[in-house]
Amino acid sequence: MKENTYSHHISKDLLQWMPLAAFEGEVIIVDQEEMIADAIAYLRTQRILGVDTEARPSFQRGIHYPTALVQIASHERCYLFRLTHIGMPQALADIFADPKICKVGLAFKDDINGLRRRRNFTPANCIDVQSLVAKYGILDLGLQKIFAICFSQKISKAQQLTNWENSHLTPEQARYASTDAWATLLIYEDLMAHEQLESQEVEALKRKEKERMIEHQQEIQDQRLREQGIEPPPHMTLEEREAHQAEKRREARKRKRHRQSAAKRAESRKSKDNSRK
Repeated sequence: MKENTYSHHISKDLLQWMPLAAFEGEVIIVDQEEMIADAIAYLRTQRILGVDTEARPSFQRGIHYPTALVQIASHERCYLFRLTHIGMPQALADIFADPKICKVGLAFKDDINGLRRRRNFTPANCIDVQSLVAKYGILDLGLQKIFAICFSQKISKAQQLTNWENSHLTPEQARYASTDAWATLLIYEDLMAHEQLESQEVEALKRKEKERMIEHQQEIQDQRLREQGIEPPPHMTLEEREAHQAEKRREARKRKRHRQSAAKRAESRKSKDNSRK
């Protein structure tokens, strides 16, 4: 087990200078029903698989498109299942329901829910990298930044907002999709090779991160006030802010109870008035 030496964050400035990483294995696009059986047979030989999905991007609020592609990667091979062409095969759903095969993704619940809308199944042994990274002191949650923290390399996100429902995937789309699935696999294996932090260390890191974010927000607010010729008020500590918020929640609960009591009294009076009539 390796000592935990992960960074908590990585800046965009540092990220842009890192060398580019991409999946260099075999990429197989599954867009015909007769290709499904061979793909599933291979996937069933693997102990751990990296998974990601893609959907046509929506640029309007409230409009979402169904999952168009699910990519499943080993170290050597990545299958791109074009669900717009073949639907969600039962054999593919069975992979996600198989407890003997570990499936790893990022924000995996959303991916699984999208697949289940295509064909319902009960997921088993599906692990979300985002639920693990804090235990190793990594506080960034995006795939690109987590990968960079683990491997000092970056993965391209240039194809993210392309149309995944096109009749043909471009080579750039295929490489991007396979890289994302492969990256989750590598991250998971790298995390598993390192020691987790103690729970109190994780909580201390999260608290320090919260303090950093509050301080950053306060700096922005202070700058806006100064631009208006207003001297900013003194900053509250995190403890003072939490106590203030707790007091506001108590007051809100008290007002709610008061409204409920008043409504009950009014209802009681109304019932009595009606009974007298």
